[in-house]
This record gives sequence, structure tokens and C-alpha cells, in this order.
Amino acid sequence: MPQGRRLAVIGGGWAGLAAAIEATRRGDRVTLFEMANRLGGRARSLEVEGLLLDNGQHICIGAYAETLRLLRVVGVSEDAAFLRMPLRIGYADGASLELRAGAPIFAFAAAVWRHPRWSRGARMALLASAARWMLNRFQCDPAWTVDQLVAEMPADVRTELIEPLCVAALNTPSDEASAVIFLRVLKDALFSGRGSADLLLPRVDLDRTFPEPARRWLAAAGAFIRTGRRVGSLDRGDGVWSVDGEVFDAVVMAASPVESARLVRSLRPDWADAAAGLPYEPIVTVYLRSGDTVLPQPMLALRSGAGAPAQFVFDRGQLGGPPGLLAFVVSGAKEWVESGSAATADATLAQAQVELGGLLRCPLETVQVVTEKRATFRCFPGLRRPVMRIAPGLVAAGDHVEGPYPSSLEGATRSGVTAVQALSEGA
Repeated sequence: MPQGRRLAVIGGGWAGLAAAIEATRRGDRVTLFEMANRLGGRARSLEVEGLLLDNGQHICIGAYAETLRLLRVVGVSEDAAFLRMPLRIGYADGASLELRAGAPIFAFAAAVWRHPRWSRGARMALLASAARWMLNRFQCDPAWTVDQLVAEMPADVRTELIEPLCVAALNTPSDEASAVIFLRVLKDALFSGRGSADLLLPRVDLDRTFPEPARRWLAAAGAFIRTGRRVGSLDRGDGVWSVDGEVFDAVVMAASPVESARLVRSLRPDWADAAAGLPYEPIVTVYLRSGDTVLPQPMLALRSGAGAPAQFVFDRGQLGGPPGLLAFVVSGAKEWVESGSAATADATLAQAQVELGGLLRCPLETVQVVTEKRATFRCFPGLRRPVMRIAPGLVAAGDHVEGPYPSSLEGATRSGVTAVQALSEGA
């Protein structure tokens, strides 16, 4: 059993689990509180009519160093958990940008030059823009949106590459998304070493990817995990913290922004206002089934627009799921959430029939529509995010906490680890 300080972690999503693991490794006596009956937060699994589905298609890239390190800590083999493949933005009609093995920046340049549909002028314009970003160290005017960043690029490059990458990484339309955060994602993918731009597609359900192995590891290491427990009060007195009357030396607040704001409002109203005021963008996943259909790639890009909701489709049959199960991802989905699940499913089905066409071996049928109304914060320029340090001995963790990353698995895990490090340094 650890003999260090008594540490409470409130929230059992990926940030809370990362904090609990890091603290336990440092010798703290950890108690983790999670209001839901299972761990994982917004990256978890659910069972629908005997099928185990994920609440969203949460992918990693090779540059997600902290997430991959934590997976190794809890005994998860990358090869078993993920299908690693070069970054590929490919469409059903064969148009694609595919990076091959090698240094990512050179692989990117070669992939642009090989693109079968773009004109020579379009390819040169994209490479010239990328060179300018490099020379500027991937910095730009903090007030810019992604659309402003790429305003001089040809339309086909914007619609076939920039817009899909932006909505996938930031879950915010390019005309609203922060160019600064978008460039940070590109920098990490292209300049973090060999394989940093690779896609890592989960081929086991999300629970088995991290939350369940993390739970087993924490339990074996002596941590206490209390699921189905919504914390009612957080108070400070005599140099210690009280969580529902239980005494701790320090607290990591890794709950959702709304729950975190509720618990700290009397202690730090300005922090609570920043957390509670975050704007959100939903993500919808439409699960369709088509017999024994197998797509040319585990992930294909789709041309979204009016009446065509989805930007990507994942062939779950190639990722450990049942054959013919296709997951269509609708990012930046506010409009479609307002239209309702039935309308979104019908529009996605029609889009699939048009775009996938002859690839479908059997008629499509709707399996389930999964909506995460608060999937991520809206990542627009100048967004004020809550800071990590709330009070002495109380720090925040989560992908919504101030930092250089968008709302992502890596943002969550890095935040959890950083929060514990800050406590060890006297925060």
C-alpha cells in the first residue's frame, strides 16, 4: 500500500485515470470518485442490442506520447489495442493524401506531390503554405481562424484536406476554429519524429483500450475506486481538504467542467465561471450495418455538406467489430443534433448510399445513433479556458483545462499527469 499523501481524484475519465496512475506511481494514497457506474468519461463503451459500441470514434496519432506511455504502464500492448497505419485522408472514389513511412515532414511533402486530383498549382500552393508555417515555427495571429490561415489555398485543397483535418482534430468548423491550436496539432504530427503522424485506430472497444486496464492496475496498486459516487461537497480547513467529510491532503478536480464548477464555486467563483461558461460542440456517431461489406480502408473520408452530415466512416469489421458495421462520424454536429437523431440517421444513410455506392454489398440498415452533446469545447480563437491551479492543494485536470491542445485523449492524459506534477511541486 502506498504511504504518501492522501489524494482525492474527482472524476474517472481519461484525465482522472491518468492523474490517479501518476499519483499512485509517486507513492500517494489515491481515492478516485466517479459519479457514473463505469470509468472512461466521454471515451467509453456501451452495449446496444448485444453489440458493444463506442460512444465515439476516438483515435490517436503517433505523437500522442503521454497516452501511449500510460497504456504501457497499465499493461496495454499497442499492437493489441490499435491498428497503426500511415496518415491517410482517402475518399471512396480513390482521391487520397497518404503519408508513407519515413520522416513525417518529408513524407507529407511527397504525399502532396503524388496527389492524383490536385493540379500542380494546388500542390505547390499547399507546400508553400506548409513551408511558411515551418519558418514561422507554427505560430500565427492568435485571432485567426483556420479559414483565415488557409485563405489563399485552392478550394479543392481546403475542402479535401484542411477542413476534414480541422473538424477531426478540433471538432470545430474551420471558419470558427482556432488557427493557433490547429497549427500546434500539425506541428506535433509532423515534427515529433518518425511515426508521429501515424493513425492509431482502436481495434478493441474503448473500455478495454484504457479505462478497464487502468482500473485493474490502480486496484492492484492499492488505490480505492468508488464508482456511482457523485461528490456532494468539497471544503478546505486546517490545511487539509474534505471530500464529503473524508479528509485528504490534496485534490485533483478531474470531473466535467459543469461538475467541477459546482464543487469549487464557493472556493473560487472566477474559476467556476470560466469552467461553466465553456461553449460546447456535439459529435454524433451513426452506426449503420451492411451485411458483409468491407471498405477499401478501415477509415475513409466523406464529402460533407448540406444534407450530408458525416465527415468520416470507420469500418468496424476491420477494427475488431462485427463484419459490415460502419460508424459514420458527424463532428461539429450542432445543426444535426437540433434536427434530431432520426433525421441525422436518414441523411447519413442517404449520404452513404451516394458516396460508398458500389462498395456496399448489402442494403444499409440503421443500428444506433449515439450523441455526445458535450463532446468537446468549441475551439475558437481567444477561448478562455479554466486554469490548472485552483487553490493550494487543489488543481484541475481535463482536456478543457488551459493548455496547448484541443479537446482530445492526449489533452486529457497530459493534463492529468501535469496536475499531479504540479501538486508535487507545491501547487
